[in-house]
Parts: sequence; C-alpha cells; structure tokens
Amino acid sequence: MPLHPDPYRAIDRQPDPQHFVTLLETRGRTPSHARLRRRFLRFCGMRPGWRVLEVGSGSGVLCRDVAAMVGPRGRVTGLEPSRRFVAAARRLAREHGLDGRVSFQVGDGAAMNFADARFDCTLAVTVLLHVQNSGAILSEMVRVTRPGGVVGVQDQDFGTVALHHPDRALTRRIFDGVAARMFADAWSGRTLVDRLVGLGLTRVRLLADIYQDTALVPFTRSLLQGRADNAVRFGLVSRRAAQKWLAESERLAAEGRFVFTLNFYGAAGIRPGPIRRSRRSA
Repeated sequence: MPLHPDPYRAIDRQPDPQHFVTLLETRGRTPSHARLRRRFLRFCGMRPGWRVLEVGSGSGVLCRDVAAMVGPRGRVTGLEPSRRFVAAARRLAREHGLDGRVSFQVGDGAAMNFADARFDCTLAVTVLLHVQNSGAILSEMVRVTRPGGVVGVQDQDFGTVALHHPDRALTRRIFDGVAARMFADAWSGRTLVDRLVGLGLTRVRLLADIYQDTALVPFTRSLLQGRADNAVRFGLVSRRAAQKWLAESERLAAEGRFVFTLNFYGAAGIRPGPIRRSRRSA
C-alpha cells in the first residue's frame, strides 16, 4: 500500500523515522511553540499528583512538560501507535530524569486498553487533524477520564496560516492546496469546542493561541520546505516556482521583514458522571 502524504499516519513506514523525532523535538524547543503548549496545559488546570494520559504522544515533548506540572506524586502515560516514537520517547524521558514518572505505550487511541475513569486528565495535542478516526479517539478519551476530570484537545487550524510574501496568490495555493490533500481535517482547531460539547462534556472552554515567527527559525523553515515539496508533488506548482517562493522567504528573513503565524485552538471540558462501565481492564 502506498504511503499517505501525511507522514504522521504511518511514522514507522517512513524511510527515516528519526527525522520526525528530530522535527518534533525541534518544534518543542522553539520558544513560541513552547509558550503556547505550556499555556494550554495551564488552561487545562494541571495539578500536582494527577494521573494524566496523552494520546498521540510522539517523542514525548508534552509528557515531559506535564510531568513537571504534576510533580513527583503525579504519573504521566503516553499512548502512541508508532514504535519508533515510543522508543525515542522512553530514551528522552530517561535522559531528562523522568524514569518512573512518565511511561510510554504502543497503542491505538481509538481502542485503549485502559479501565474506565483511570485518569484525572486526558490530552490530545496536534493529533486530531491527522487521523480519520478522531471521533472514536475522543470517545475513548472521555471514557478513561474520571467524573470531574478534564478532557483537553489542541490543534492547529491551517485555515488561519499567514505568511508575509509578495506572491499572495501562490502562497494561498500552496498552503490551502497542500493542507486539503494532506490532513484528515486541516481546519480541526475551530471545531474542538463543538466536538467536546457534543460528547456531553460540561464547562467547555476555548483557548485561542498563536505560533509566530519573525526570524525563520528551523521549525518554520522545515514547515515551509515541506509545503513547497508537497505542492510540487501534488502538481500545484512547478519546482521552479516552489524554489522561488522559498527564496523570497529567505530574503525577507535576511532583511528582518519575515512574518509567519499559525493559530492554535485548545478546548477543555469536564467529564460528567456517573460513568458507564466497560469490560476493558486496566
């Protein structure tokens, strides 16, 4: 079966899975992204001693942030379908001195092998836009959250991407065309409140945030390169046009005039009770 254009659908089948570990860690270290990620965790009301699950935990960046917030009495579990990501996340957690406080498992977020009401908080961050079965994942997140616990989700919304560039029509064609062909729901962010309300959560709140870059940092450069490469792959633009488009961003950055922004939307709600028992065991 040919690979889907979104590599996060099948990381372990990519030619170089380590590249995506590096990409996630690079994004995690980018100051603008680190700020919005941690603001979202505070928005979810993270408390010392909580048991927290992250679905789609990647290389473990968010789990490490959560571990710092729940403290030594808390426990963090990352669930991730990619074995390569899980191996990297375990190694990085050890390197950060988090052995015993953070654990990672290979598993499917749409069919979790966890008991009902096991966690104080469940999270899915920049995950739902990538997957076809996001409804099943959300339902499972609610199931494994205790009554009174928090379900929190955050996604980019690629309908809100903005790049200062002299060729606006080409920029729009690249961004919109690639997003529509790559992601299960490129505009996921704006739907999150509606989806949590639809699942019966209470006190659902919205946090709108923004990733911004005026220096063309490595993560943004990688994102733009990926969009250009895929625009060529999908027949949206010629290779020459894509290279010229990238060169303009490099020129603007060298002149101190580069601007790139992307909105992130977070939603969090409370799991009501009583819960329906299931046959799944812890």
